[in-house]
Parts: sequence; structure tokens; C-alpha cells
Amino acid sequence: MRPAILFPLFADTATLSGVGPKLAQLMGKAAGTRIGDLLFHLPSGVIDRSWRPALIDADEGRVATFTLNVLDHVPRRDPRQPYRVRCSDETSAVELVFFHAKAEYLARTLPVGTKRIVSGRIERFGGRLQIVHPDYIVSPEQADQLPPYEPVYRLTENLPPKALAKAVRGALEKLPELPEWQDKAWLAARGWPSFGGAIRSAHAPQLENDLDPNAPARARLAFDELLANQLALALIRKRLRVRKGRSFIGDGKRVALARTALPFALTKAQEEVLVEIKADMQATSRMLRLLQGDVGAGKTIVAMLAMLNAIEAGSQAALMAPTEILARQHFAALEPLAEAAGVRMSVLTGRERGRTREQILGALAEGRIDILVGTHALFSEGVEFRDLGLAVVDEQHRFGVHQRLQLQGRGEMPADVLVMTATPIPRTLALTAYGDMDVSRLVGLPPGRKPVDTRLVSAERLEEVTEHLRHAIANGGRAFWVCPLIAESEKTDLAAAEDRAATLTRTFGDVIGLIHGRMKPAERDAAMERFREGRTRVLVATTVIEVGVDVPEATIMVVEHAERFGLAQLHQLRGRVGRGKDRATCLLVYQPPLGETAKARLKTLRETNDGFVIAEEDLRLRGAGELLGTRQSGMPDFRLADLTVHGELLAAARDDARLIVERDPELAGERGLALRVLLYLFERDEAVRYLRAG
Repeated sequence: MRPAILFPLFADTATLSGVGPKLAQLMGKAAGTRIGDLLFHLPSGVIDRSWRPALIDADEGRVATFTLNVLDHVPRRDPRQPYRVRCSDETSAVELVFFHAKAEYLARTLPVGTKRIVSGRIERFGGRLQIVHPDYIVSPEQADQLPPYEPVYRLTENLPPKALAKAVRGALEKLPELPEWQDKAWLAARGWPSFGGAIRSAHAPQLENDLDPNAPARARLAFDELLANQLALALIRKRLRVRKGRSFIGDGKRVALARTALPFALTKAQEEVLVEIKADMQATSRMLRLLQGDVGAGKTIVAMLAMLNAIEAGSQAALMAPTEILARQHFAALEPLAEAAGVRMSVLTGRERGRTREQILGALAEGRIDILVGTHALFSEGVEFRDLGLAVVDEQHRFGVHQRLQLQGRGEMPADVLVMTATPIPRTLALTAYGDMDVSRLVGLPPGRKPVDTRLVSAERLEEVTEHLRHAIANGGRAFWVCPLIAESEKTDLAAAEDRAATLTRTFGDVIGLIHGRMKPAERDAAMERFREGRTRVLVATTVIEVGVDVPEATIMVVEHAERFGLAQLHQLRGRVGRGKDRATCLLVYQPPLGETAKARLKTLRETNDGFVIAEEDLRLRGAGELLGTRQSGMPDFRLADLTVHGELLAAARDDARLIVERDPELAGERGLALRVLLYLFERDEAVRYLRAG
């Protein structure tokens, strides 16, 4: 249960003074719906209002604060003209300019003959000084309402900046005094303030340097968030290690039969990873291993041999993929190996219904299915294995920690888990999302695989791309044509794909296929099958084909509006070609002119085929939030830490978390109890529940 000391921070922002339902809704879009969300919504800028020159010394274009005498009002003769109020100090005069302002309001705010403190950006128009729509106008008695340094926050449409700033001040007043969860010697060595001091300081920047992610206040808060993440993962890992697993030792016969059926020898990297997996499976503690391999590195074969090892030991295995297309593709690719090894294999997705589904579930529960391939349908009600020994999860970034644990818990005995991803993950992200796991990397490509020739093509040369396709089709070639994610709207993507398919059909006839996310699964599979069999030669698609689609005969990948895609996504798309014996080409069609980030992204892709190099560069260019897609990534959503900057702090947080779990595994000591508050503060409640569950 969340500690009572944190209750004020989890209260709704609507409980703050001056925050009504409409304002709370707008703040929810910009920052979040709770008071703690406002505290974690740190300023993105600062306005210095401390400069108080005489008018004669004021620099044009700079924000300044003046004490002025209100001389007179100049009403508008024409409603389209601005309203002007003339003011002065001892050295010069200035006009305050207002558009669409009400005369009665300005008469009350700026009474003639009074003094007012005015703050805003000084400009010169027609030889006269002016301030257009001053930011602040207060009487000398209200001088304390004008901040010398004003924090600037990221807003959403229609959210007034002053209303958000006032709500943040209200949230700061609600901040309780929390126990210190950081090591005191570490804080002293770093010169960091307390948590409360850091929050208050971060919301009161005075210089641009105060906004730096490595400024003491911000670094302290980033470390708190990273420690919560790493401690939660360390506790999950401890729980998985403590709960006894079982040893899977096979006789090697089925594995040998499958190896014999392979048309190629395994690479050195594959053999090394198999040794690691086999050692994990033979140990009595449970395996939880992440297998990272670049596009086409041969992860699926490694997974198949691992599953056969579990079956040799008398258990069953499951392979879960994120999409139905990929699940059925895995099934088609692995079925010949299963037959060669004498293993019974089946597939279960949302499409299997009624009697078919009942038969599969019955066979699974009785142990008449050795390997079940499927989508998240493997999690659904009624799916019971006789004895699940190994669960393989493909494209892990589409699933989260909770689903890993859920899959591992199927059956009476806990299963080993092997997680695969073809999306190379930078080291910092691997630590934050998969710190509960051991990591293996498959480096390099299988024998015979050639690097894809990547070229940049301006959209103005689209006709040349079409001619290139014409030549390829005439010679029996096949190509993907990917249409962009134009907006967060499936309809827009669909229109783009359909329009391009229609255009190409007019040019090439009925050899054009179309596939997108809003088609029914059966329609998608049928379109994919026609392309795989060569009945269609060009497959126009949205990014639904990004992961795992395998058509070795496809040698051309055209990506339209390539500048709109992330580096990792472009690398994934490029990996759909070059999977056969023929040399492949990836044409990145861009709309000029290119921005600096897009230019750097496409340049990187041209220069390297190494997914791990690309992933690190993508992290640098885009940051962690976007890297794998925020909605589906399973990645933690950091608000205070920036993984492109705080890599050193992440490593320190990981080391600290390990020490904490070694010294105080139940978090029962003085620091341990404070760390429980930290976990709840950053909503790592699951980890605290593990402490109680044992």
C-alpha cells in the first residue's frame, strides 16, 4: 500500500486552489493529472526579468522591467488599430501597445497619474520605444507578484502559462518532507541537495545553466528516477532467481536431427549464444535471457534449438510473436525443422476459433503439442500447457516486464524465458528495460548474406525509381514499397498506401499488392502469400511489414518520405530485403530540403549496416522516448532522466541497486524503508509487492 506521506502527491490537480475542471484537463495533457506530475514537469526555459534599466539604457529585443509613470491613454480611432498607453520614467518615454484589448480593463489596470511596474520585451517602432502586450503590469505594492526569474514550461494548446506556473507553485506547497533514500556520502561527494531541495531548485532556475540536465538539482532528480528503475528491476531479478527453477538436460538427439536438416552451418556467434542458453537451461535457477541480434542474424534458429532442448528434457515450449503475420511466418519457417526432429508443432492466434481452437487447447493440455507458436493469444483464458519448460518471446519491445512475468508463470512449474529482438537496443536502454535479464548479442550475419546497397533519392527523381522497378519486374524481381507514417492517423497512412498502390497499378498492371494494418488478418495473410509466391511483384505497405517479414526473393526496398522515419525503423525496413542470394538495394526517397537531424539520420544509414551502431546514433538523435515507439515499447517512461545524457548515472544506479539488494534484500533497514518510499513515488509498486510476496 502506498505510504500516507505520498498521498498529497497523488491527489488530483483539481484539488489545487484556482484549478477548475477545464484547467485540470488542459494541465493533464501538458503534464499529468496529479500533483506529483506537476512537480516532475520541470521548466524548459527561464525568463530573466531581473534587469531593471532606465528607459534610455534599454536594449532593443531584450526583456526588461521598468518602474513607469502612466501619462495618458491614446484610444483607437479605428477598431483595427492598437490601443496605446503612454508612460515614462525620468529618462525617456515608452508606449505600451495592446491589440484587441478593452479600454475599461486598461483604464483600471493603468490609471493615469499612477506608477506601475511593467515587464516585457522592449522594441522600437517608428523611432519610439514600445512594449507590445507587457507580460506583467503591477502596482508598486504588488511588486512581489513579479518574479525576477520566471520559469517557462512546456504547454498544450489553450493552457495559459501563468495558470500552469501558479499550479506548480501550489504543488510545491504540497510537497511533504520525505525521508532521504540516497547514500549520504554519495550526496556529499556530488554536492547534491535533498529531494525536496532539488525539486524546489529545479522549478526556480535563474540561469540557462540551471536547465542543464547535469545541474546539481536536475542530476539528483534524474538519479532518483534511475535508482527507482534499477532497484525495481534488481528486486524482480532477485525474485526470479530465488524462486527455484529446474534443470533441462536433453540427450541432444532432436537437436542433432534439426541441425542436419539445416541447409547451412551455424555461425560462430550462434554457437556461442547456444552454449550460454544451454548453460542457463541446465542450471536449477530460471533462465531469463535477452537475445539481441541484428536483422537476419539467425535468432529464430537459435530459439528453435533451445526449444528442442526443452522438449528433449520432457517439457513443452512456446514461441510468442507480436503479430499474426509474424507468428504464422515463424510457424512456416520452423515446421520443416520440427518434422525433421520428430516434434509436434501447432499455431494459435486470434484467428483460431471454435472447434479448431478447442482441439489445439486439448492437445496442448494433454501434451500432444510440443511447440505452440502464437500471438498474445497464448496469454488468453483457457490456454494451459501440460508442462511449459521454455517460453520464447519475439520482438520483446512490443511487450513489457509484466507480460514477461505472466508468460513465465504459465503452468505449475516456472518456465525459462528467452526473449529475442531484432531491434538493436543501446546499452543504456537495455539496462533500463531489461535490467532483470542476462543479455546475449548475435553479432554479424550468416554466411552468404551481403550488405544492402543503400541509396538516397530525392522525391523529384521518383520517375527514376519507377523505372528501376520496371527493370526489376521484367527480370523477375520483387520489391517492397513502404509508405510513411504521415500522422498519428491510420486513415492517413492507409490513404497514402492506397494512393501509391493505385498509381503503381496504373503503371505496372495487376502485379501490385497492398498490405496495411487495418486489413483483416486473413486479407493480410492472403496479400502476403501472393507476394511470397510471386503472383504480385511489388508489395505496397505501411510499417506493418517492419518486423520479421521474410521473402528472400525481394531485392528492392523503397521507403517513401524516408525523412519521416526513425533510424531504427529504417534499419528494420531495410532488413526485409537482402535475405536471399541476390544483392539487394534500399532506396530512401526523401522530400527536400532535409533538416539537420534527418540529414544525419539518412547519412548514418548510408554509411553502416551495423544495427548496434545505428541504435546508438538513433538514441543520440532522438532520445529514449521515441526510440522504440512510446506507446508499445515496454520501455520505462522517464520524466527526469535523459538517457542520452545520464548514462554514467544509470551505471551508478545499477551498481547501487545491486549493493542495496545484497545488503538489505527486504528493504527493512533505515535506508531500505526510505527506498520503499522512492519506489512508490516513481510508481514501481510491483517491486514492493514482490518484497511481501517473497
